Amino acid sequence: MSTIAVRAPAIRWAILSVYAVLAACTQLLWLTFAAIDTDAARALHVDVGTVGDLAAIFPFIYVVLALPVGRWLDARFAHALAVGAVLTGAGAVIRVLAPSSFGVQIAAQVVIAAGQPFVLNSITKVAARYFPQQERATAISIGSVALFVGILASVLIAAPLFSAGGLSLVLTVEAVPSVIGGVLMLLALRLPAVYPDDVSTAVNMRWLIRDRFMWLLAGLIFIGMGVYNAVATWLQPVLANFAEGGAAGNLIAVLTAGGIVGAAVLPSFVAARDQRRAMLMFALAFSALAFVATDVGHEIVWLGVWFFATGFAIMACLPVVLDWSAIHAGRAREGAAAGFLLMSGNLGGVVLVLVIQGVMGNAYLPLAALAVISLLGLPLALGLPGRSVARVPAVATFDGER
Repeated sequence: MSTIAVRAPAIRWAILSVYAVLAACTQLLWLTFAAIDTDAARALHVDVGTVGDLAAIFPFIYVVLALPVGRWLDARFAHALAVGAVLTGAGAVIRVLAPSSFGVQIAAQVVIAAGQPFVLNSITKVAARYFPQQERATAISIGSVALFVGILASVLIAAPLFSAGGLSLVLTVEAVPSVIGGVLMLLALRLPAVYPDDVSTAVNMRWLIRDRFMWLLAGLIFIGMGVYNAVATWLQPVLANFAEGGAAGNLIAVLTAGGIVGAAVLPSFVAARDQRRAMLMFALAFSALAFVATDVGHEIVWLGVWFFATGFAIMACLPVVLDWSAIHAGRAREGAAAGFLLMSGNLGGVVLVLVIQGVMGNAYLPLAALAVISLLGLPLALGLPGRSVARVPAVATFDGER
């Protein structure tokens, strides 16, 4: 099949930047209350466990909506992502209207949670619609880094903002980039795609049922995202057993910062060399080693080095897997593929948190269990092909400006 040379305009980077802001805001809004749970409980006149529900509803809604939203993105990308942009901005505004009302806050979180799959499932399609083939791994990496930046920002800014102006200030400051990002995304969607979808291709979900490759990737994402959520949830009580519980927040920030660096550097490197399977296997094995190392030594510097390195390796797997799924699934199925994988990741975030909760009675078992869980991903990675093979041939090549 002959290819058609298409000039990719420089505005693609502006479009990706707008998407990155919106994606980061979904994570910022998701974890707002988790970072200040005790303070938020007093401001909302509820107990701390109830405040946890404000973040816990997100993975459940994601699991329900991920596949239908993915299909909608494949069929009507601009319309579907516009819905996500509107829901994200609207939910952020609703939170500001009554900062002391738990009912209003949970309603707003439901709105934001409903918008999250529309935004996050779009990550591979934004790359495919506006970027040439050789730049798509980089574009997906930037979109993934934005998610980790949003998580890190939530951890870092919520407490200082609450101290300065209470919950009202926290919600107002977080609403500003969310609304701006949503509006700019709506404007960006008015620009035509440089590499439009093939609307003649039928879109259905039956292909996923028997696609062994996608199920293997889903298992890896289940483990990767689940491990991160389990660490973020239980690190404080684990370290409290060794009189280091106060360092947990900083160590989670270090873990996330490592993920930002890894996701920015590794995916393009391994994509250019087609070494995705090798990278995934290394990340799993290294994570297992890191959890053993942090189980036997609890000095803060020692923990910080290992958690940064763990984030660098394991969190870079997300953009690698998303990029690989897009290559495998083809243009007409990218949204469904991303939705399926991120649904699995959110499910892993729920299940592995509960698994680690079951072994919290022993000080050493939680991190040891995470090491074992990481190793369980190795057979899945071994089942993947050594090289990437696209389901369909590319229809455009890049010959234009950078």
